[in-house]
Amino acid sequence: MVEKSKHELPIPRHFDPEKVSQVWKVDYQCIAEEARKWADQHDVQPASHDSFKICLIAVDVQNTFCIPDFELFVQGKTGKGAVSDNQRLCEFIYRNLNSLTQIVPTMDTHQAMQIFHSIFLVNESGEHPSPFTHITREDIAEGRWKFNELLSHNLKRSVQYVQNHLLHYTEVLRKTSKYALTIWPYHAMFGGIGHALVSSIEEAIFFHTIARYSQPHIHVKGDNPLTEHYSVLAPEIRTDPEGEPLEIRTQSLFKEPAEADELIKELEDFDVIIIAGQAKSHCVAWTIADFLDVERNGDRRFVQKVYILEDCTSPVVIPGLIDYSEEADLAFKRFEGAGMHIVRSTEPIRNWPGIKKLKSA
Repeated sequence: MVEKSKHELPIPRHFDPEKVSQVWKVDYQCIAEEARKWADQHDVQPASHDSFKICLIAVDVQNTFCIPDFELFVQGKTGKGAVSDNQRLCEFIYRNLNSLTQIVPTMDTHQAMQIFHSIFLVNESGEHPSPFTHITREDIAEGRWKFNELLSHNLKRSVQYVQNHLLHYTEVLRKTSKYALTIWPYHAMFGGIGHALVSSIEEAIFFHTIARYSQPHIHVKGDNPLTEHYSVLAPEIRTDPEGEPLEIRTQSLFKEPAEADELIKELEDFDVIIIAGQAKSHCVAWTIADFLDVERNGDRRFVQKVYILEDCTSPVVIPGLIDYSEEADLAFKRFEGAGMHIVRSTEPIRNWPGIKKLKSA
């Protein structure tokens, strides 16, 4: 079935681009009333009427990554990275609100005692590694860093089990060519203000919910203390040293399946999958890399319906410490070479490459 072309809409009057870098309270009742009036004015139909279905996955658009002076602000190459990205993402949601069937915000969700936080490791002097320290297999094997045994009771794991896991974990990261275990500043702390969605993004998603009668599917990830969890679809490491699956308590992307290939099946209902968010070099890149596994399994159709908003994502850059810009750019070139589409949010969806073909399929 070919759906009638949907043109871009005006930006609602409540949106203030100057507030994207700030944290503030969304006035839900006021926004709800405006959204209904706005939908009626522009003949915006319920998402359930869509015959051509589009899913927007907004990766980790949270204060901790997106607001200046928060723990891991993704400043990118320009220094304004996530703020500029989110202004464009908000405008994209509003302009294309009548085309977006569902929005899926993902939320990195941590507590203090996790493998990538300083408290998890100690040296012989009882010191913890500083933020942005890279931990290698050799560091663990040679005893430069070891598991902080004072956490054993909280994690309900023996000291020896976690020490063996650290050795296994860093070895698997190296063998699979993933980033080395990185000690990050405490961030995305569950229940804290840094964990929350950026206010402007939250407002835009809520506006979409009311205008289109489309409940967002919030996907929580990253709460397992024994692994990093960059990708939306799967953790960095899935098994312990004995080959047993790690218990992943996070909510799956769409329903209950825990493996990436099963999660992909839940996305098959959508004709287009759009990806944006933070950070280009980490959670966004590893999510898309997992999507590429579908192509390796022979399903080219899935890869060809993935669209990446290149102007709504930025790499991790900490001046003088780390810069993942090159790694991010190389990853995006690889994704494009595999058949995915790198597009800009300012370009109308109807003009994106491959859209007409997908609509006529």
